[in-house]
Amino acid sequence: MRAFPVRLPSGARYWTVLDEDLAVVPVADGFLRQVRFGRDGAESTTKSYAHSIALFLRWCARTGRTWQAGAGQLGLFMTWLAHAGPTVSGACAAAEGMVLAGPGSMPARGARRVNGVLTAVRGMVVHAVAAGQAGGDLVALVYEVADDRDLPGAACGEDGRMGWRMRARHRLHEPQTPVDRVSDAEIVALLRACLSARDRLIVLLMARAGLRRGELCGLRRSDVHLLADSRPLGCEIARAHLHVVRRDDNPNGAWAKSRRQRVVPLDFLAVRALDTYAFERMAVSAAAGSDFLLVNLFRGRIGAPVRPGAIGDLLAAASRRAGLAAAVTPHQLRHAFGSNAADAGCGIDVVADLLGHASVSSSQVYLHPDPARLRAAVDAVPSPREQAGVTS
Repeated sequence: MRAFPVRLPSGARYWTVLDEDLAVVPVADGFLRQVRFGRDGAESTTKSYAHSIALFLRWCARTGRTWQAGAGQLGLFMTWLAHAGPTVSGACAAAEGMVLAGPGSMPARGARRVNGVLTAVRGMVVHAVAAGQAGGDLVALVYEVADDRDLPGAACGEDGRMGWRMRARHRLHEPQTPVDRVSDAEIVALLRACLSARDRLIVLLMARAGLRRGELCGLRRSDVHLLADSRPLGCEIARAHLHVVRRDDNPNGAWAKSRRQRVVPLDFLAVRALDTYAFERMAVSAAAGSDFLLVNLFRGRIGAPVRPGAIGDLLAAASRRAGLAAAVTPHQLRHAFGSNAADAGCGIDVVADLLGHASVSSSQVYLHPDPARLRAAVDAVPSPREQAGVTS
């Protein structure tokens, strides 16, 4: 079992799961097509789900279970996930591979990864039941289904009718960890290590505007408005900003995760970086015909839009030149923007809107300030003697 990308004649893309004979697995494919086209999910979401479902189906096949029987044994699957490394759980691993985990051995997958895999498996099971591919008894095996009669009256519906609620039966506790952000000093070092104005712009648009790499590579020049008054362009938003727009036809595979269009304000650093990049780009005649904001200027097909995968390579190379201990990732720069916005006093609703989070709860992680700022806040509080006006 392995995840595999699919490109339809219309140009739309999604990921599916193939078996050992390279045939599509119907139960997985039906769910993944529903996620991609029925729910308007991102291609990257189907990719993540497909890899998770392939792991589950691989475990079922190697343990002699049907997928329906495996859905009733998710506890055993969780143990296998935690301890089966790539040599056992990989698509090319031997079918008879054994899982050997001694005392003190590091888990092959953390709690967050295991929970993510289970989310995809539960989604496939529920979709299969709804589509008539499996019996309804499977839902009770993956979810605890209960009525609301034991809930307080305030939590029940106003119409007096009995409601139902579901809770996943299988889930690991995820320890709370600080957000994985890059420090301001590392961002400065990264900017100094960039070899071009375009690369500096890429770093700044992630660190100062919080863009995802798919959103960044999907930007068109028409999405960027740098005038003090953009009303002549048909835009009512004042001052410098850019529009994040979800498009399905980007030839570089870039994809804006958020379904709704959002506006992101730009500060003077981003505006200056855009100006500098514009002069650098104008010197490359092959780039003039592209409407994409970020294009290849130095290698590859000159003038072609930058691929999302190239952003990670660019940051890794700049991190090495900067002498950083570990390569900075695109998401660490986005986390830095969210954390800095929260530390500056922005409300969680503002942070969520800037980052394009569909749920405010996704921005909750940014409400925990950096430890150094916590210390500075405590030190800034006047002592009781100072509050009382005692000077000596």
